[in-house]
Amino acid sequence: MVLHGVFGCFLAGVLLVNGVPHFIRGICGHRHMTPFKRDSSAVLNVLWGFANFIVGEAILRISKGPAWECSEVVAFWIGGFVIAVFLAAFWSNPEARLPWHKD
Repeated sequence: MVLHGVFGCFLAGVLLVNGVPHFIRGICGHRHMTPFKRDSSAVLNVLWGFANFIVGEAILRISKGPAWECSEVVAFWIGGFVIAVFLAAFWSNPEARLPWHKD
């Protein structure tokens, strides 16, 4: 299975960390970019954040066995770190937009 082991834990880390800003901005009533629109509503951001949490958690359950291997723990945290640094750099640009956003 493709999502088994280290890769799945990495991807789960990416999704779980990526869900945080969407969820927080949404529950605070702020608009924020999603893959659907550059200026998405707070409600859509809460939904997108939850979708990231649900898929990330599901991948995590599929990827690891009954006990965490050291490589899986490292992959999980590296995935979270990579997306966190990428998002920090991305959101530092006031003109940030995803490639498919027209405005």
